[in-house]
Amino acid sequence: MNLKSLAVATAIMAAGLGSVATSAYAQANTQFFPALVYRTGAYAPNGVPFANGYIDYLKLVNAKGGINGVKVSWEECETGYATDRGVECYERLKGKGATVFHPLSTGITFALTEKVPVDKIPLITAGYGRSESTDGMVFKWNFPLTGTYWDAADILVQHVAKKEGGFDKLKGKKIALVYHDSPYGKEPIALLTERSKMHGFDLQLLPVAHPGVEQKATWLQIRQNRPDYVFLWGWGVMNSTALKEAQATGYPREKMYGVWWAGAEPDVKDVGAGAKGYNALALQHGAEPNAKVVKDVLALVHDKGQGTGPREEVGQVLYMRGLMAAMLSVEGVRRAQERFGKGKVMTGEQARWGYENLALDQKKLDELGFAGVLRPISTSCADHRGEVWARIHTWDGSKWQFTSDWYQSDQSIIKPMIKAAADKYAAEKKIQRRTAADCQS
Repeated sequence: MNLKSLAVATAIMAAGLGSVATSAYAQANTQFFPALVYRTGAYAPNGVPFANGYIDYLKLVNAKGGINGVKVSWEECETGYATDRGVECYERLKGKGATVFHPLSTGITFALTEKVPVDKIPLITAGYGRSESTDGMVFKWNFPLTGTYWDAADILVQHVAKKEGGFDKLKGKKIALVYHDSPYGKEPIALLTERSKMHGFDLQLLPVAHPGVEQKATWLQIRQNRPDYVFLWGWGVMNSTALKEAQATGYPREKMYGVWWAGAEPDVKDVGAGAKGYNALALQHGAEPNAKVVKDVLALVHDKGQGTGPREEVGQVLYMRGLMAAMLSVEGVRRAQERFGKGKVMTGEQARWGYENLALDQKKLDELGFAGVLRPISTSCADHRGEVWARIHTWDGSKWQFTSDWYQSDQSIIKPMIKAAADKYAAEKKIQRRTAADCQS
């Protein structure tokens, strides 16, 4: 890490921005979870609640006695959502006994994908990252658990087709993708292009430059072209800006559908009633203030004066996303302990086996306090993603409400895309597909 970055990181840690935990570092005989966060910059309104949920869950694990008695430790490193800073954080923390990294950025994910096989540290990219990394036979160390952007895009097309009365009714329709001009925003384009060829709708691609505060030209195009639907692939301030521009240009918010990173409280709270009718995908969960895991966090962490952020955010959408991410991190370790020794600290390589053999059935999820929040998740050597479930929730002017049944992405379309993209990556990087023996390693 260069001196400037070190100074920034030190200042952040010292200031305790967002109630950053500074006392729980990697310690002997603890399971260490590095946390790449962004509590500053344009994406902080969305990054902070995720980070708070992630850290609070680790605190909850310790309050309940650890992972089969093994306490957990962590250290935050501020990335500002910048790929170069994310790589610096990774390099600084990887040697401290890192269990798993959550890049929380598709750009950082791309940069780390080639590093983790050498360092033998898994990446969990729950709901983001490289869509083709579902293929565990090529991407041994990547885990896009619960869903990818190809899944998200496919489900949105399914939903608007249902609203129109069938896929055949999409012919001639216009769908505009307003996307963050980054690896994150570009991920759904391949799937949407494939679907547009199948169903005959006109796909309009409208990139928005980082950080997304200048969108007037984009919405001028939308006002001129009047697409039937707008899919919003934004993050941070880009989302609220898009909603404000839609309001200013008179584009109906009920015709707008965000990805699951564009459907949380920070995206709509400053727009308020102006965002009423706006829809977004929910990555299984939405706001879950009544979930048992939320009540446990409040009782065992916040009521003890150990909460990472404000009490009122506990249970909100992105806070829940952080809880979910931390739970997946911990449960992979717990699964690994079943093979390599209960009550022992797992290496990154051993934890990788746990993430590849997740078996979170409903009984286990209920025990963990995620009843009604998540559906069962299992993985395998070939499938590093697990089951994909999503719903639509809609902002009613004051809160999010679920407004659709459950959807699953169409794997008859997505699996061939995954195989082709993974094969291309393997050829470029001269990677051999894993053998049955390697799957047992």
